[in-house]
Formats: sequence, structure tokens, C-alpha cells
Amino acid sequence: MSAPLQLRRKGQAPVGAFLPTTREELKARGWDALDILLINGDAYVDHPAFGAALIGRFLEARGFRVGIISQPRWESPEDLLEMGTPRLFVGITAGNLDSMLNKLTAQKKVRSEDQYSPGGRVGLRPNRATIVYSNLARQAFGKLPIVIGGIEASLRRIAHYDYWSDSVRRSVLLDAKADMLIFGMGERPVWELAERLRKGEVFASIRDIRGTAFRLGKGEVISSGQDWSNVPWEQVEASRYVSDRRPVLLPSYDKVKDDLRLFSRMSGAFQRETNPGNARPLIQRHGMEAVYFNPPAEPLSESLMDELYDLPFQRAAHPGYSEPIPAFETVKHSIVTMRGCFGGCSFCSITEHEGRVIQSRSAESVLREVRQLRRMGDFRGVISDVGGPTANMYQMRCREEKIEKACRRLSCVHPGVCENLVTDHAPLIDLLSKVREEKGVRKVFIASGVRYDLAERSPEFVEQLARHHTGGQLSVAPEHVDDAVLDKMKKPGAESYERFESLFQCASEKSGKEQHLIPYYISGHPGSTLKSMIDLAVYLKRKGLRPRQVQDFIPTPMSMATSMYFTGLDPVSQEPVYTAKHLREKRKQKALLQYWDPTQHDLAREALAEAKRADLIGSGPDCLVPPKHGKGSLSIHRRGSAAPLRKGRTGARGAGSRRPQRPR
Repeated sequence: MSAPLQLRRKGQAPVGAFLPTTREELKARGWDALDILLINGDAYVDHPAFGAALIGRFLEARGFRVGIISQPRWESPEDLLEMGTPRLFVGITAGNLDSMLNKLTAQKKVRSEDQYSPGGRVGLRPNRATIVYSNLARQAFGKLPIVIGGIEASLRRIAHYDYWSDSVRRSVLLDAKADMLIFGMGERPVWELAERLRKGEVFASIRDIRGTAFRLGKGEVISSGQDWSNVPWEQVEASRYVSDRRPVLLPSYDKVKDDLRLFSRMSGAFQRETNPGNARPLIQRHGMEAVYFNPPAEPLSESLMDELYDLPFQRAAHPGYSEPIPAFETVKHSIVTMRGCFGGCSFCSITEHEGRVIQSRSAESVLREVRQLRRMGDFRGVISDVGGPTANMYQMRCREEKIEKACRRLSCVHPGVCENLVTDHAPLIDLLSKVREEKGVRKVFIASGVRYDLAERSPEFVEQLARHHTGGQLSVAPEHVDDAVLDKMKKPGAESYERFESLFQCASEKSGKEQHLIPYYISGHPGSTLKSMIDLAVYLKRKGLRPRQVQDFIPTPMSMATSMYFTGLDPVSQEPVYTAKHLREKRKQKALLQYWDPTQHDLAREALAEAKRADLIGSGPDCLVPPKHGKGSLSIHRRGSAAPLRKGRTGARGAGSRRPQRPR
């Protein structure tokens, strides 16, 4: 359960500088009631990297009285009543992560830490937090409108496969019994909703806001559109070129939960309706009800992005917490320059939530935030990150707005970089130069993901990256080397990574620095077999790489890779895709990439034997793992050693180093 708020510690911002969280803080502002109450699954950190704070400050700047209840107890609605009943509506978010992903690993084991809770403690939010909080709010506030949002609601808005229950679940809007779902980042939709309610519109009549979804009752289910359950796929494929905005009827929940091919088609059809410039409304039936989805909200302009990040964030956790919030400690001295991603990686949820259109801040706005950082008492001149989901997509757009709005391509960089994409790195190079020149700034790092197939187009950017913005190690995510697997991931081929690697090493040497790339790889991704993982392990050993960070693929709700995992079909081509579905096979794939770790040798040997690659078991220079017994086995070496191998000693590269943050 959440800890009671305590008195602020010396040196912290006063409680009144934060959005109110208690009746006393509400009264201290001279308010008798709230307009909007936000219920938040994370600890309350007043920083733009935390969704509830971002929305709360955005609404506050528009004259709304907003309060936040973070991590309430869920046995009763008592905590939700702390500041009384709000006038307009209750907004609910599970937090910055899906609550199930936040709790469980790819092996479905409970995580030992919650990065978004005080002290990293677990157990401060319920499973499926959006549903639990919404039901609590209904108990507390009766018929007051309940609006759900955040990444959990956004990525569970249609019928979706849920990895943790191994089942297809309904739209979270229906399970939460909420009145509206806001998907995407949410600023525009929540602003329009709040404004229209303030002007006296009846909530039930507000059904045309972009970026929102609502329930259609038994008597309202619209029959227009085409149910694709009995339509040849070729005709459905042709519908991607239709430009009108009549609603598209997605295959129903009742059909996709039992029909893998239809689920796959639904996933592909949904992806084609994500461009705000041409997306049509969607309808999906769930029994006698349905959910109606308006097209996505328009992306924020540069001026709105600037306004958003100019809001008076305290850049601190609420002073009532006596323990640090680990996620905040990671980002407290970082700066977001942009949002969105046009990469369309099939395993990633950034595109589905933040959108495909890059939304960037102006250089002046970023510099204002740098000056705010300087005023923080614990700032020592080091900016830990200047970036976003993908740091070097800053200010990149389609060469023509008309083309961008008409395009239904799922990725601007796969299978190759689109000829209409402007990949100029000059605005980013100029911005970074200005940040470095700011008074009081000693070092500026880029810790966000770098899209290397874009970076290799700008040797000047790579040179600046190596010279000024890398602290010895740079994290990048090639993910794999097998072309078939990379195609399912929508990632560039291994040759692109190797070209970038060569550019980076040359730039580092030119700068007089010894620096290394830290590559990240994914095991168990759809399309990946034991054979392809063995090929990757052999590649890594030949290059002398011992990756400490291997991500075991987790099928997160609504992604294209999750659709492949569940159905065994590519949602675009409908071609069969092999997927490792048993937990032991997933462990074996991961063990192959950690061939150097003695604790993984048994699983790696099992995988090699199963793949009929016993030639890679032995003590030779080309072998991946030693034999279990006999000559060359690790047990012999241990008997001859004066001291046992210590956990964490993995060779020269990365030995004993702190675990780096996984790039987005």
C-alpha cells in the first residue's frame, strides 16, 4: 500500500508548488473543489517525463483546478475521496508502464523492483490498474464521468492478446466500465473534453473528439461498414487505399478470440488507420455492445510542444515521499527534445502510443529548460540525456505535408529509408552545439536510442556524437543479424549497423577517445529460431562481444510482434511466422546469447544439441560453450583455480560495470 505523505525534507520545493494531493493542499490554494481529479498508478513526480504530471500541468495552465491521487489503496474507495468529488470528470492512468509489464517479466516472474514507486517497492499498484481504479472511482463518485488514458489504456483499446493470461481480452474501456478512453499522448483530447464540459455540454453527447473512444450500447451498434470475417483478404487489402472517413468495422471480439487468422487481419487493419492525416473511425463489436474509435488526435505543433515543456514543473518528486523514485533518478537531469517515432519497429509500442509523426521542440525551448536545470540544487553540469524515443529523429518529417497525410506506409525506414523522408541532422547538430555552450553545462550525453540507419547518413552527426556526447560507451540496438528476423522486426540489416560501427570507431579515434558501442539484442522474437539465435551467438563470439543486456521478447498489448506471437502469422502479409512460445525455449534462446556466462551453459548446451550443433560444444576457439564433463569442461578449470569464478566477471568488456538503461 502507498505510504502516507510525510513532511517535506530540507531543500525541497514547498508542497504548494505541486498539484494538490490532499484536502489541506487543496485548501492552501484557496480552492473549495477540483474540476478534474487524476488517479495515477505511479508515484507523483512533477516532471514532464511522467504522464499524469504532464496532463495535470497542461490542464492547470488552461485554468482548470486539477488534483492528483497517486497509488491509492484499492481495498476501498476511501483514498479517492480525499479531495471530494470533482466537478467535471475523473481521469485514470495506470502510470508510465502497463501495470502487468511493470509487475511481471517475460518469464512471468514477479519483478523485484518497481521503478515508479517510492524506494522501488513492489505491490503499490494493483494488477490491471486501469480497471481496478476505474471500478473504485465508480464506487466513490457514482455517475460522474470516468475517463481512462495513459499507455495501458491506449495499448489495450481494441480486442488484444494478453500475454500474462494467455488470452484475448476485450477493450479495456468495457472491462473498466469507463465512459471514455483517450488514446495516444492525450493533451489535445483531454483539453477539448474539459473545455466543452466547462461550457456546459452534456458528457454523453461528446462523441466527436479525435483521439477518443466510447461505448456503443445494445441499441446503438452501428451496422455501417464491412465485417471482414467473410471477405477475401485481397479485398480488405484494397481498402487501405480508400480515402473516405466512413467507419471501418473491425472483426468483432467474439470472432477474433477464437480465430487466429481473423485476429491477424484485425491487427494489420488497425495499423493502417493510425496516421492522423488519413485514418478513418473504427468500430469493434463486443457481444451486444461495441466500441467506437475516433481517428487519432492531430500531433502537437512546435509552439504547443514548447508551451507544454515550459510549464512550471518542479522537476522533483512530491515532498511527501521519504524514499527516492528510481525512474525519476534516471531522468531528473535529462531533456526531452521530441516525441513520436516513424521507425515502426514491430515489437515497440512507441509508434502506437506517441504516433508516427515527429513532434519537436524549438531550440529556444530546450535552452530554457537547460537554464532551469542549472537552478536545481543537485545539478553539477552534466545533462544525462538530450533526446527522446529516438534521439536523432529530431525535426525530421516528410518532405511534403500532403504526402505525409496521405501515406499509409507503416514505417518510413523499412524495408528502406523512404525517398520522401528528410533525414537532415543539421537541426540536431545545431541544437546540441547550443546546449554545450550554455553556461554551467560541462557535459551533454545522448542516452536515448540512436537510429543508426539514419545516423550513417550524417558523418558529421556521428563525429559530434563520438566527440562530445558519448561517455566511453554508446548503447545501440541492432537486435539481431538474421535478415528474416530483422524483417519481422522492421529493423535494418546487420550491414547497416556495421557501417555505423565503423563510422563511430573512426570518429572516436579521431577525437582521441577509446569508446565502444554497447549493442542490445532480442531473443525469442517472432521469426527467431534456435538456428538463427545460434548464428547470432557465433557472430557475437567472432566479434568478441559478450552482451550483458539481452531482452527476452515480451508480447506487449497491440504490437504487431505480439500479433505474430499469438497467431503465428504476419499481420501484413499473412505469411506464417515461427515463434518460440514455451518459456523453456525462450530461456534457451536467451542462453545462447549469454554463451559466456557459466550459469547459462546447461541451457545453451541443450539448445545446441537440439539444433544438432554439437560442434559448437567444446574447448576450441570457435566453440560457444565448454562440455559439461571431461577435458575442457568448466569444472576442471575451477578445480585448478585458487578462487571460484565470481558472479559478474564476464571478461574485459563491461566487467563489473553498472547495468545501462535499455534504449527505447
